[in-house]
Amino acid sequence: MDALAAVGVLILVFASFTVSASAGLGGSLLMVPTLALYLGSKEGVALAALLLAGNNVVKIIAYRRTLPFRAAAWITVLIAIGAAVGSTLLVRAPTVVVTVGVVVMFGASMLVERIGWTPAKNGFAPFLALLSGASSGFSGTSGPLKGVAIRNLELDRRHFVGAASLASFVGDATKTAVFAQADLLGRSSILVALAAIPLMALGTWTGSTLNERVGEQAFAVLFWTVMSGYTVRLGVLLL
Repeated sequence: MDALAAVGVLILVFASFTVSASAGLGGSLLMVPTLALYLGSKEGVALAALLLAGNNVVKIIAYRRTLPFRAAAWITVLIAIGAAVGSTLLVRAPTVVVTVGVVVMFGASMLVERIGWTPAKNGFAPFLALLSGASSGFSGTSGPLKGVAIRNLELDRRHFVGAASLASFVGDATKTAVFAQADLLGRSSILVALAAIPLMALGTWTGSTLNERVGEQAFAVLFWTVMSGYTVRLGVLLL
């Protein structure tokens, strides 16, 4: 039964890598709850940060020709600052309050996206980036906020994934450094991490191929599908 559960976990980890490489984000949508159920909440969040950081290295290599360093620089810095604060507060953070804030901010951001209010979008973006790092640090989830913040850069789908990969790598690496000091990862986590290494390359190749073949309109649908999935998941946590 343990072996069967481990196989199931690795399948979902692979799916997480594929979604992340195709949409630019969304890896934590599957990975965090999967690892939290398998290893416990704190260890699951910590291992997810480690795996996603490693996967983002592979994504950066895959999207190396479309990495918007200058455009994504300020978002990356703010996410890293937020991640450092959020991960430090992992043990005593009020998850319900954060979850409510994420859902509300995502709803507001989606409304602004639909009505095309550019000044408001640009004003929201720095706050969303900072809050996304913080929420990711103590809940493992940053997708809705980070995704909308990066979307405000108005990049094409390839550069969007490149920007998301850069920002995600810095945020996840920051969290991993904090979690490493807390010694949250046990033997089971190390084994899962080793088994996931080849899945990073395979999942990134699969997701990158999907991203290259879809058009901008289809990518927009994929993006908001992932965003809606985050919101549903966060809403469930409130129940």
